Amino acid sequence: MTAGAGRRGVDADAAAAERRGLEEAERVELTVDAVAPGGHCVARFDGQVVFVRHALPGERVVAEVTELHRGFARADAVEILDAAPDRVEPPCPYAKPGRCGGCDLQHVAPQAQLDWKTAVVREQLTRLGGLTEAEIDGLGVRVEALPGGSLGWRSRVRYAVDAAGRAGLLKHRSHEVVPIDRCLIAHPAIQELPVLAASGARWPDADAVETVASTGGDVSVVAIAEGVPTPVSGPAVVRELAAGRDWSLPASGFWQVHPAAADTLVAAVLDLLDPQPGESAWDLYGGAGLFAAALASRVGDARVTLVESSEQGVSAARENLADLPRVEVVAARVETALARRRVTGPVDLVVLDPPRSGAGAPVVRDVVAARPRAVAYVACDPAAFARDVRTFTGLGWRLAALRGFDLFPMTQHVELVGLLLPPPSR
Repeated sequence: MTAGAGRRGVDADAAAAERRGLEEAERVELTVDAVAPGGHCVARFDGQVVFVRHALPGERVVAEVTELHRGFARADAVEILDAAPDRVEPPCPYAKPGRCGGCDLQHVAPQAQLDWKTAVVREQLTRLGGLTEAEIDGLGVRVEALPGGSLGWRSRVRYAVDAAGRAGLLKHRSHEVVPIDRCLIAHPAIQELPVLAASGARWPDADAVETVASTGGDVSVVAIAEGVPTPVSGPAVVRELAAGRDWSLPASGFWQVHPAAADTLVAAVLDLLDPQPGESAWDLYGGAGLFAAALASRVGDARVTLVESSEQGVSAARENLADLPRVEVVAARVETALARRRVTGPVDLVVLDPPRSGAGAPVVRDVVAARPRAVAYVACDPAAFARDVRTFTGLGWRLAALRGFDLFPMTQHVELVGLLLPPPSR
């Protein structure tokens, strides 16, 4: 190594040492930049990226460092020196640094929350999806509010239980339970349940407590111990209303948590796919069968195939779709069902509604190989959706339409429904 190279190495080490000046729990003054995924905004301290919660773009804040990582840090804005116009007082006293981590955006005005989520979707489609700004502009991407307002909407709340048997919610990126007296985004019927420590309730034998207020009017409480649900009050099987049908499923089973979500998503999928009589369809990651039932109502005698891996989901689908003989329920992981040809193409329409991790490249390739005329992709994570869009576009497909819905007000989460189409020559 030359002397010059050695000197450069020493200088680089010295510069790196200076950049490692941040320490956990240290408070620093920051000027906040753009929004980022995860409910953060981006700031920089001495060249180091800092992801700041409880802040807004353009603000000058005092931030307390909560985590240090290689190349970036996390922090909470604990004092606002210059507030953005869209800042509001959080309605919940627990939606603050060091307290409940469930709501990321209570300090943001309602319309600005929608703009925040739209900006995140655009950024992910550009950075991970490989789309140009012009292509995204052509999609007219925006996130729409659902009816009902920002509070009192959550129809399913899972409370964690601490070592003292008190039910509460978790701190951000922590297993620490914050005992609370009320969750303001919970459905009013859930808020009135005697579950939380403020009511005197204790859960010494439970790891979690699940509460449900269904669209059919049922209110239930289920205790969870070592993964096993035990009904405590209310019906063990609840009734939901969606897509013009009644649905029955276990109180601890999966269902959309916003009362308007199921109908909103069904309407978007049907509008984008425009199913026609005689068209076959797949509902992949189909759960209890919401989209399969909606598709079956449009395609007549054509076959609809639902694929679901959860035993609880498969059972719910078979029970709820028993009156639809042309719907087949396949109990399998989607990637396994496609790879082992338990479902085979050609098929006309596909609904993809994967978990937060996305469908993944192997599933996308197998869907494309089945030669559908259109795919509706329902996504709860913009990053995973963008990665899968990139796989589709790499195979010659295009994202032809995209709708965003605020199914989770006050939080950083957003739901997307995209329409993917094959090349015109196919």
